Amino acid sequence: MATAGDGGRPASAADTWSHARLIPTYGIRSQDEQEKRATACLLAVMHGVPEFGHSLLRELGAPKSPSIDTFAEVRFKKADGKLDIPDGAIVCERGSKRWTCLVEVKTGTAALKDDQVGRYVEIAREQEFDGVLTISNQITHSASESPVSINGQKLRKTKLWHLSWWRILTEAVVQSRYRGVSDPDQAWVLRELIHYLSGNSSGVAGFEDMGKDWVSVRTAAHDGILRQGDPRARQVAERWEQFTEYLCLSLSQELGRNVISLRARKQTATARLDELEKSLTTAGALQTEIHVPDAIGDLQIRADLKSRQTSISVDIMAPTEGRPKSRIGWLLRQLPETWPDLRIEVWYPYVRESTPATLEQARAKPEDLLCQADVKRDPRSFTVTLSRPMGQKRGRAEGSFVRETREQTVTFYRDLVQNMKAWQARPPQIRTEVPDVDDSDPPSPPDLLPLTPADRMLPRLTGGDASDGD
Repeated sequence: MATAGDGGRPASAADTWSHARLIPTYGIRSQDEQEKRATACLLAVMHGVPEFGHSLLRELGAPKSPSIDTFAEVRFKKADGKLDIPDGAIVCERGSKRWTCLVEVKTGTAALKDDQVGRYVEIAREQEFDGVLTISNQITHSASESPVSINGQKLRKTKLWHLSWWRILTEAVVQSRYRGVSDPDQAWVLRELIHYLSGNSSGVAGFEDMGKDWVSVRTAAHDGILRQGDPRARQVAERWEQFTEYLCLSLSQELGRNVISLRARKQTATARLDELEKSLTTAGALQTEIHVPDAIGDLQIRADLKSRQTSISVDIMAPTEGRPKSRIGWLLRQLPETWPDLRIEVWYPYVRESTPATLEQARAKPEDLLCQADVKRDPRSFTVTLSRPMGQKRGRAEGSFVRETREQTVTFYRDLVQNMKAWQARPPQIRTEVPDVDDSDPPSPPDLLPLTPADRMLPRLTGGDASDGD
């Protein structure tokens, strides 16, 4: 017998049925089948939904062609008669320009192989392709950074690009939700791809865990016995860098904007890992900075393995008008009541240390945040920080470092950063002149008397032009 459904609508058996899917996730029996299905689905949708395909290939330098031709399991015969079979190929043509690349795909925990990708780079060079695109669950900072190591001589004329599956899923979500697809049928096809890639059986994952060395490195850093040169520290630094990119892409999915991690100008991936490894072994901490377009400030994330605390903070420029206490009040009015332990630091010019207080303390006595050396000194900037105990588990389950840090970052942005507005000076105002008004009767004009000879000489005596005389 049918029962009442949502909103009083009579329920039917169809309410419990699963929708038929264009790309089903069931029936995958092996890693090889998983890779082939994921490759075929992705390349087919890139061809069928060109707007999505172009959004993926834009960073690779592909022209915006009327259509994207895609092929699966392309075959090349080597000199010894053996075959090399890359997972796919992409061709874009616009006018006289023709852009081509080979595609190599891995799913699940499978990693790309240096020698295999190296052979495909050689094929691409021989066939005068523009390059090779690799796809796996390994997340990189940009498409130009690759998780595989290839001889630089091979890459002089042939490019090597990499896209993570999480990056591809993010592009699909952003295209579907925010940019939109002009053709309704193509929009439905793209949503079907998103549903497939989001399924556990597809082999597509975001970021699983901090790696097998996470627990031992965390313990060693906490105990102060982690040393430079320890290979475990390098592995954790690499996982942290991937986790940072995972956070950026996750926020991009939520916001529909390109959220990126910040690096020093011209810093290479290797130099970045060196910096992280040094910070981990000397200070026992990992940190990163994330830029959200048009936000009041960049998000700074710090995982302190010694204190086992994760902190998310944002720097905010102070107003340039008003008394010091009024400028502090401007900040306090924008902070939520949710976190009384939110830490506030006020920075003053020519003062090395900040003036700190919790939000609860600052609301009770805002004057405690004034400069201790000179209460009339104007604040330069504020730092607002939310600290929480670090997740201890390795994977993505509840209580894990990955899950807890992701939720803390999203919550900090959603409940605080996205609601804050930067201070803006009031535009200069045109002053309205109000003439003095005398309500009394105006004085009577003097009697007009005939000019005397002295009056006629007055212009000449006061410096007037000579022509002003008779």
